[in-house]
Amino acid sequence: MPLETEATAELRALLADIKPDATDLLGALHRVQHHYGYVSAEAMRVIAEQLRVSVAHVYGATTYYADFRTTPPPRTNIGWCSGPACRLRNSVGIRDAMLATLGIAMGGQTNDGMVGVTQMQCNGSCEQAPQVWVGEAVVGRLNAARAIRLARALRDGADTSSVISETASTNGGGH
Repeated sequence: MPLETEATAELRALLADIKPDATDLLGALHRVQHHYGYVSAEAMRVIAEQLRVSVAHVYGATTYYADFRTTPPPRTNIGWCSGPACRLRNSVGIRDAMLATLGIAMGGQTNDGMVGVTQMQCNGSCEQAPQVWVGEAVVGRLNAARAIRLARALRDGADTSSVISETASTNGGGH
């Protein structure tokens, strides 16, 4: 067995009450994901040892379900609204402008882990269309120019609250 690291010990403590049974695999994965924001390779090894299953079994479940991440989440996530009201107001063009500005694909994140963009479902605030969410905040009534400014500011490490305030004040409302 490899040398116990502080991270491994923390994982073992987090999973200590999980019984060695493959039926608890999803519960263990959710617990790790909730605690760390993703399931690392090290976490998969610890889960496999705890449940007495193969690492391949744990990896298969982790990568099969879309709920689990195998890389750390970005510092700031932009959730792009894919609802019909937003699409009717050019949200696809706004999304594409943001992705080009960030140099990433949908569902990806910048190399430095600062910003990611994911597809989200409509939350019912269609009066703000087209909109994105930065963290939990709705940034609405966007156009391509505002979306590019938002993406640049987040990419460059600006404070999220100031970026949202600036965007809201330039678009006649906001959140």
